[in-house]
Amino acid sequence: MTSSFHPPIRTLMGPGPSDVNPRILEALSRPTIGHLDPAFISMMDELKTLLQFAFRTTNQLTIPVSAPGSAGMECVFANLVEPGEKLIVCQNGVFGGRMKENVERCGGTAVMVTDDFGAPVDPKKLEEALKRHPDAMAVAFVHSETSTGVRSDAEVLCTLAREYDCLAIVDAVTTLAGIPLEVDAWGIDAIYSGTQKCLSCIPGLSPVSFSPRAAAKITNRKNRVQSWFLDTNLIMGYWCTDAKRSYHHTAPVNSLYALHESLVILEEEGLENSWKRHQLNHLALAAGLESLGLGFAVEEGSRLPQLNAVSFPQQIDEAAVRRALLAEYGLEIGAGLGALAGKVWRIGLMGYASNRKNVNLCVSALGNVLNAQGHRCDVSQAIAEVERVYV
Repeated sequence: MTSSFHPPIRTLMGPGPSDVNPRILEALSRPTIGHLDPAFISMMDELKTLLQFAFRTTNQLTIPVSAPGSAGMECVFANLVEPGEKLIVCQNGVFGGRMKENVERCGGTAVMVTDDFGAPVDPKKLEEALKRHPDAMAVAFVHSETSTGVRSDAEVLCTLAREYDCLAIVDAVTTLAGIPLEVDAWGIDAIYSGTQKCLSCIPGLSPVSFSPRAAAKITNRKNRVQSWFLDTNLIMGYWCTDAKRSYHHTAPVNSLYALHESLVILEEEGLENSWKRHQLNHLALAAGLESLGLGFAVEEGSRLPQLNAVSFPQQIDEAAVRRALLAEYGLEIGAGLGALAGKVWRIGLMGYASNRKNVNLCVSALGNVLNAQGHRCDVSQAIAEVERVYV
């Protein structure tokens, strides 16, 4: 007879999911009620307000999509892009490529602005593309590229989009609660994120937000949204009305309890404090890793504090290191992705996992495994460098 599944205890310091706060796991276990229950609808309204707080927006169309971040991406493009429309898509990593896929599957044309993996999006290249394509209706880019650990200047890129009368579409899957994000102040028209990164919630939900300008485009489409499930014209009747809620789909009730709790925790800490915590722990990790003789694939000013792309000497068997960390320390870090596969580790410091204890664990465990592989490093000295940052 098959036994119940009991997962091993891990410390999750990869590109996601991140460690889930015990408060969120407790919220997940609360009694399930109906998705049209008045008590649940009251919680939904609070959840929308909390998401507006996290995104720094007053957008009414701010909701969690009942599926992971990839579905949030598809929701944004499926609702905004109609056949024959042109968008400028900036790609400096794997997820910019997925934006292109979505545009094309919606029948649109993607004009690509490309930068090296590990480099931020170049605003000059974007402006050149905008000048060459005055008929473009939107600019799409990844704010925090999870595949490379680089941040692009979202405020500058959104300003350019506005100057050329384009909607600004932003991937913030790894951004939300980790680094500054100002949806209204920066003029972001459509944005999507994920719950399993810096919110430290379980995977499976994708917060999205549409500006009034973007919402008007959705309601005035010439063609129906190609996806029934992701059509926000239908979803608004469930999430965005003061009248009787219309049934659209059976919401993932317990998962939404978990997201509500994660946002309550974020509100208690404060957004700015969350940003500062991620940055402090990143600086401590960087000090320790550099003491071990490791480097970074991203220039210092463009690094993501919550997702570190760490380079290593060529003689290191990077997959063997990751296996040893998991087997000997219960510590998960991520492999490189796309053009950086086999060239970097992706070490996450996201949400609940972004803390002093994990930084010390990662540096000491990594140093011990590297020494076992013949890469000589002083683990005690590396830990001392970590602790200097916290003094």
